Amino acid sequence: MEIMDSSPYKSLFSAFSYGVASMAMVFINKAVIMQYAHSMTLLTVQQIATALLIHVGRVMGYTKARELNAETAKRLFPVSLFYNANVGFALASLKGVNIPMYIAIKRLTPLAVLVAGFFTGKAKPTTQVTLSVLLTAAGVLIAALGDFSFDLFGYSLAFISVFFQTMYLVLVEKSGAEDGLSSIEIMFYNSFLSLPFLLFLIITTGEFPNSLSILFAKSSSISFLAILILSLVMGIVLNYTMFLCTIVNSALTTTIVGVLKGVGSTTLGFVMLGGVEVHALNVTGLVINTAGGVWYSVAKYQQKKSKLPKIMSDIEGHRK
Repeated sequence: MEIMDSSPYKSLFSAFSYGVASMAMVFINKAVIMQYAHSMTLLTVQQIATALLIHVGRVMGYTKARELNAETAKRLFPVSLFYNANVGFALASLKGVNIPMYIAIKRLTPLAVLVAGFFTGKAKPTTQVTLSVLLTAAGVLIAALGDFSFDLFGYSLAFISVFFQTMYLVLVEKSGAEDGLSSIEIMFYNSFLSLPFLLFLIITTGEFPNSLSILFAKSSSISFLAILILSLVMGIVLNYTMFLCTIVNSALTTTIVGVLKGVGSTTLGFVMLGGVEVHALNVTGLVINTAGGVWYSVAKYQQKKSKLPKIMSDIEGHRK
């Protein structure tokens, strides 16, 4: 999926678009969840809207996305399962976790990826990468001790989300399941393949059909309907910009943009949507967590940059 694009403007636009969409989506989802607690039903509606929009766009010729292929669907099914489990638990965690702490916990993903890499025989990370993820984890621990709104269930859901996000990243890297697919095609398969799992989930958990009747009743409110429609649209925009940023730039760029976005979201999270009760320990932990996230991005960038001269020298060596 790491196909480099020659246009610097397109690279910059894709990265900026992903950062803005990602930051906005956290607050939009939080706003919806504060009024409508059925997160799995919300995710199901978002995925149905995405699948229908892409299908209609393909039929009308607005997109060149190819038709569903059984072999591709089979290859992508486990990837889609982990991806949607990550999103589902992340949405559910927003009920009990404030935005700054939610972002801090999600920054633990690189640590989880390192641990997974240790068990799967991946190359040992650099000292800077290791220290930066440990600093990020320490920041979460300190911030949690000073969190007046601490919710054990909400924290648990956020940590489970980190686990599934890690499994998704590891599986994509190991299998190359998304290779050769456009960003729109990956979105379409993700949305389509997630529906049986999500429908089963909302039925077995008892959300359905009561959640739908509540959704229709709340939709009579213009303000709620506006936020709901915005969440559906932004869900599509976020997925598209995330895959586009990865394809046009690289997975590393997407990670760095995610960290920089997190800095802005953490700051805004203290004052928006009810804000957060400030405690010195909580703020200190969040600052440490953010510093660890930035350090991780810089370390990964330097690691990537140092590999380029070696690759170029290898190419020159083969030419001689």
